Amino acid sequence: MSKKRSIEEINEKIRNGKAVVLTAEQVSAMGKEMTPAEMMSRVDVVTTATFGPMCSSGAFINFGHTTPPMRMEKLTLNNVPAYGGVAAVDTYIGATETAMPHDNYGGAHVIEDLIAGKDVLLQASAKGTDCYPRTEIKTLINKSTINEFIMFNPRNAYQNYNVAVNSTSKIKFTYMGTLLPAFGNANFSTSGELSPLLNDPEMRTIGIGTRIFIGGTTGYVAWNGTQFNTGKPLNDHGIPVGNAATLAVIGDAKQMNTQFIKAAYFEKYGVSMFVGIGIPIPVVDEDMARRVSIRNSQIETNVIDYGSGNFELLGRTNYKFLFSGEITLNGKKIRTAPLSSVKVAREIADILKKEITEGRFILTEPVALLPKTKGLNKLEVRI
Repeated sequence: MSKKRSIEEINEKIRNGKAVVLTAEQVSAMGKEMTPAEMMSRVDVVTTATFGPMCSSGAFINFGHTTPPMRMEKLTLNNVPAYGGVAAVDTYIGATETAMPHDNYGGAHVIEDLIAGKDVLLQASAKGTDCYPRTEIKTLINKSTINEFIMFNPRNAYQNYNVAVNSTSKIKFTYMGTLLPAFGNANFSTSGELSPLLNDPEMRTIGIGTRIFIGGTTGYVAWNGTQFNTGKPLNDHGIPVGNAATLAVIGDAKQMNTQFIKAAYFEKYGVSMFVGIGIPIPVVDEDMARRVSIRNSQIETNVIDYGSGNFELLGRTNYKFLFSGEITLNGKKIRTAPLSSVKVAREIADILKKEITEGRFILTEPVALLPKTKGLNKLEVRI
């Protein structure tokens, strides 16, 4: 019978300064030399991380009440529309919302500006009511003057993701970056063996309530992310191939750092936001030790044609080839480039490692696990 230990047992070692914490890359290297049993005896926690564009992101803001009070119905922040249908002075601003027609500045930029401590122009209007008589306001806000600034991202940290290529004769501008004609390049956006949900593919230790690193501070997994899909086929190493599970995450944006939250503009596509996420994986048994020792050569994903408009599956590759700078598809060599930053992901994994080693970051037991079986519905045109 294989040895097991609880998250609380690991936390006790963290509190006593005796926990051995390594990054996922360090453990992947160890996995070439050691058995899972040996690794479990030597490692308590593995830190994982990712830093890439995560469009399904945004923030709730509470401005505080005006004098006289106002129920803000139509509002913008630095001319970027924000949603006014939450409550009187609450809003949600999505990362991809833009200040049309200048669509190279959007919600992600507003969020980054607020995190940086900059002033942001709030403009709002309302019809006025007996209890909220004010009908308009124009003022500057910043993170010191607002009450709450809560990042809530409905879909982050994709478990795996497609490689994007373009088979057509024209340049294509996509959320996966600029794709050159005739398979001129291949873009991908996952940190491979460092990626959180690839190190715990069955999400045994990652669930609702899991404490994480997000944007430079502590946050939590709030729910499964939108488009959460555990119905993807697995490769020989038990890793989902292509888009799979996702996480909904939450954190205090007032405590975040623009080093780990960055606005981005994709040419002729629109605005997105780079989000830094780190998740510690407790090595609770030999199976988990085997999982966290996964290597880039063992993680496969699909190569998809983003040029044709039908997202046609063209083949499969692995992250060792992707990070090498070149893959081969139907005999043709194609240059590769990551949209995500492995450099920043390594920094996050190292920060999390230090925080845990020095006893400032304690692991949490999920209060509920994420769905085991869930697929995706397609939207049908029915009218």
